[in-house]
Amino acid sequence: MKFIHTSDWQIGMTRAFLSHEAAARYSQARIDSIRTLGELAQAQGAQFMVVAGDVFESNQLSRQTLSRALDALNAVPVPVFLLPGNHDPLDASSIFHSETFRGKAGDHIVVITDSQPVAVPGVANVEIVGAPWFSKRPAADPCARALQTLVPAPGVSRILVGHGQVDSLAPDKSQPGVIEQALLEQALADGTVNYVALGDRHSLTNVGGNGRLCYSGAPLVTDFDEVDPNKALLVELEGGSCRLTELVTGHWQFQALQQPINNRDDLIVFARWLDGFQAKECTVLKVGFTGSVNLALAAELDILMQEQAEVFASLKRRDRTTDLAVIPDALDDSTISLSGYADSTWKALLRRSMEDETATDALRLMYRLAGGGRAP
Repeated sequence: MKFIHTSDWQIGMTRAFLSHEAAARYSQARIDSIRTLGELAQAQGAQFMVVAGDVFESNQLSRQTLSRALDALNAVPVPVFLLPGNHDPLDASSIFHSETFRGKAGDHIVVITDSQPVAVPGVANVEIVGAPWFSKRPAADPCARALQTLVPAPGVSRILVGHGQVDSLAPDKSQPGVIEQALLEQALADGTVNYVALGDRHSLTNVGGNGRLCYSGAPLVTDFDEVDPNKALLVELEGGSCRLTELVTGHWQFQALQQPINNRDDLIVFARWLDGFQAKECTVLKVGFTGSVNLALAAELDILMQEQAEVFASLKRRDRTTDLAVIPDALDDSTISLSGYADSTWKALLRRSMEDETATDALRLMYRLAGGGRAP
């Protein structure tokens, strides 16, 4: 038996740091990942797919976004089981109850609405047991509730599909919705279930190391701290064995960098690093700069960032981690020609710049307006 384990599609997600144009491409990439998963299912011989929560970013999506997502889902050639998670819980306003969803979702799309075992269409002796969220803040462990009355079924392979943080990874174990890892491991050990497909963590994570209790990670990166995004898992169960294969589902990348700039050589190294990206239109970078530079080098850096920002999905200076001192020197005076009021203003700003950051910013602007600075 082969199936694909994925989660956290969060269709409809937006990122504030993206321009309108880049945001549209990013949103389309999330929907494209559904088609990619369908193609992978066919290529790998997977018999079905489970989506372990947060299929949609929220229960309030535009009809257009939902329709486009369902169009992609309808193209998936195998049964797809969708678990409501914390972003799209199965409450009164659930998107899964909407007229658009009910009217356009194909028969092979199955929403997990309770914890009763559900047979997989066309696959003998395989059942899906889900732990759906009915609100954004569950009062108890959803997986414990799903396992409460479940007993082993000899000859039947069961996949438990859950969403949330297991207690070994949860930052706040006191939250009522935290999943008890030991309970899942016991269910695997006694054969009540044969694999636990989890969602909520956007980085692919094998919990406990037994290969049967995993987070698939998100099919498309969503934040800078994700370790192994753009992935899904192909799960193969045969007899007592379980084999996992990582599948690449997306190509966007988010990176945060600290870059020292103390001389022009440092700037050239940084410029070459930026040039080295093969898919700038799918790359989001935030850079914190450290070091000490003169006005000429600061101007070169500003020009480089502005020019490269036009080709990257997003390229921004990380203000929170930037500690770049701009110290005017004699070389700055010799590279521009000013007279009259502009010259007197320049000299006045120079006197204030050692203790006034605003004066330094004004000098940087004057330097560039006077024709100083060039890209490396």
